[in-house]
Amino acid sequence: MKSKGIWFILIASFAFALMNFTVKYLGDMHPMQIIFFRAFGTSIFISPFMVYNKISFIGSNPKLLLLRSLVGVTSLATFFMAIQRIPLASAISIRYLGPIFGAILAMIFLKEKVKFGQWISFIIAFSGVLVLKGFDIRIDFVSLILCLISAFFIGFVFVLIRYLATKEHHLTIINYFMLFSITVSLLFLPYWRMPISGEWIAVGLIGVFGLVGQVLMTKAFAIEETSVLAPFKYMELVFAFFLALIFFGESYTLISLIGMLLIISGMLINVAIKSREKITTNVLGGK
Repeated sequence: MKSKGIWFILIASFAFALMNFTVKYLGDMHPMQIIFFRAFGTSIFISPFMVYNKISFIGSNPKLLLLRSLVGVTSLATFFMAIQRIPLASAISIRYLGPIFGAILAMIFLKEKVKFGQWISFIIAFSGVLVLKGFDIRIDFVSLILCLISAFFIGFVFVLIRYLATKEHHLTIINYFMLFSITVSLLFLPYWRMPISGEWIAVGLIGVFGLVGQVLMTKAFAIEETSVLAPFKYMELVFAFFLALIFFGESYTLISLIGMLLIISGMLINVAIKSREKITTNVLGGK
């Protein structure tokens, strides 16, 4: 089962890397227009499945589902804006800070504890951001803020999903987000432009890549422990790095790579601490 879960997470990570690469390719298209195609492409696949299996579209917590959708759209929009402004791998690296904000928000709203070792891991990860920003002149202040806003709201999404996961079907949560994204993106219709030539294929693939990534990642975490999968989840950065290097000619200095490594190391340390805590709790609970 472990090998199957790892394969799922690797394919999902590659799919997300391809989705973000495609967003970069559509660099002069309005981010909300890209979000429309991403959401529409996913929704047309899962909506019929939900109807066939009689899965609720409304859910039992509509206010929280709408809040999850709002913060999700905010995170995605700011992330897409950042991708269009700075190197792809840098944007993805900084967004990896999301679990830090999620842990802090969970501490505030869900009364979850943050251990001392986790705070150390957070400091390591944030130091990576400082290294990236300080030594890569391509990352301007506005782009950094966009990435941090995206990370904050994806952390908020983690907390909301953690709460909703035991109360709603996962497809209800996903489809709420997709339908909300479609509705909000249409408000920016005057800023859209007509895709040309190969862009039609690109906007179609965004939804496909997003759906494949979402489904396989869900499957992976359903059959395998987070501690096993987390290192492979960060392969998204490696895939994105090489895609951007080959097709966009993006390159990085050694210092920038060290910054990315610090971010990933901090996040992996956080996962390891949480996993060890879970194991300890299970052992004690079994006595």
